[in-house]
Amino acid sequence: MIRSMTGFGKATLEKGDKIITVEIRSLNSKGADINLRISSSLRNYELELRNELSKQLERGKIDLSIFIESNQPETPVEINVTLAKAYYDQLKNLAIELGEPFKDSLFQVLKFPDVLKSDKKEADESEWILIKKCINDAIVQLNHFREKEGKSLEKDFAERLKKIESHLEEVKKLDVQRLSNIKDRIRSNIVEMLGKEKLDENRFEQELIYYIEKLDINEEKVRLKTHLDYFIETCKEASPGRKLNFISQEIGREINTIGSKANDAQIQKHVILMKDELEKIKEQAMNVL
Repeated sequence: MIRSMTGFGKATLEKGDKIITVEIRSLNSKGADINLRISSSLRNYELELRNELSKQLERGKIDLSIFIESNQPETPVEINVTLAKAYYDQLKNLAIELGEPFKDSLFQVLKFPDVLKSDKKEADESEWILIKKCINDAIVQLNHFREKEGKSLEKDFAERLKKIESHLEEVKKLDVQRLSNIKDRIRSNIVEMLGKEKLDENRFEQELIYYIEKLDINEEKVRLKTHLDYFIETCKEASPGRKLNFISQEIGREINTIGSKANDAQIQKHVILMKDELEKIKEQAMNVL
């Protein structure tokens, strides 16, 4: 089944005094481009988190945000009282020895190294288990979003491929008369230039065969139909995005060759219409996982 690389998932989990919220967004990308917005207390789990996201989401520009709220007041900064007193006493003694006024001492003490410290605790294993559950719930939502988008993409592919095939059938009809028209046109031009009495039929037929071989598009028509069928078959595979891009390139190559060899205004019109549908397919295929 086709899945889009575009998706969004959000999950919230409340446990005790904490509320954990996880949001995941993904857009199309050639590989797994992962951007994390997490607190420093979760940094030791970053590698595990990246590996899990790569495993479950495969590809895409993935943005993950984890928000942890607490109902209990926390003291983000602590004062090292023992060290602060030691600095204070030394400053006081120094001022006495130097005969300098002892003022703004508390403000000065707070500037010294390690007097103020931020007590940021790392998440323990039990909290990380809850966070992982919340992450997995968000991933499930994102994958549901991707699957829904994928169904729309698959339907769009089928419709556009059907249009290309319809134009190909018209090309086949036009091609039946095309070579005959080319032959008549060449004969008419030679007779007009040289006169009918100087036309060597044997030489003319030999040259005509060589010329028409260069304009023959039968192989291109067969290969184009094969590529169209293969595109539909590939849509049923798991994560076919890269493969669909390659097939789209092959479809384009056959359409371009038909256009360059056809030498027919009516066929060129259908070639242009096929190219238009193919460009839309290519744009959509870039977003397939």
